[in-house]
Amino acid sequence: PISALCKLGNVSRAAYYKWLNREIPTNEIENERIAETIEQIHTDSPDKGYRRIRDDLERYHDIKVNDKRVLRICRKKNIKSTIKYSNNGCTRQAANPQFIAENVLNREFYADAPNEKWLTDVTEFKYYTGQEKHKVYLSAILDLYDRRIVSYVIRDSNNNALVFDTFDKAIESNPNAHPLCHSDRGYQYTSRTFHAKLEAAG
Repeated sequence: PISALCKLGNVSRAAYYKWLNREIPTNEIENERIAETIEQIHTDSPDKGYRRIRDDLERYHDIKVNDKRVLRICRKKNIKSTIKYSNNGCTRQAANPQFIAENVLNREFYADAPNEKWLTDVTEFKYYTGQEKHKVYLSAILDLYDRRIVSYVIRDSNNNALVFDTFDKAIESNPNAHPLCHSDRGYQYTSRTFHAKLEAAG
């Protein structure tokens, strides 16, 4: 009964009926319209998370909304990607690392000036061509001062060349930079070649 539900929700019957018969806000009507499109995208591509859904909304449905709004609607409608990532990073730890640097950064993720502290990592992404799954790897270097991407390389293979070329591009575009370069110490970053590149760049 309505009276029991109102008591459970700690609202009066009058307040409930006032809400029920209220004029629905424009924003709420718009959210319902967006939610219908989101549900259709999810039905067609259940692997897509809220960011990729937002991209589809803008690209194919001319609906321009931000990520947070799409996330709120997805949570309200219990729409979740069928793909779960336990860890977005894909740099493997070396079994026999050649160089292990001290953790100088020590979680001090703040920089006073450009090119003072760089972070680098490799991230794996999956995409589909029909039912066929593919992988692509993004290697990037980020400046902690303003979070700009100093350099990046995208390839089909996660190998040493991916990381080395990313670092070379960063140094080429910032020849006078001598930052602290922080990584997760995966196998590319603990290799002798990468260590030599760090030394040569100062």
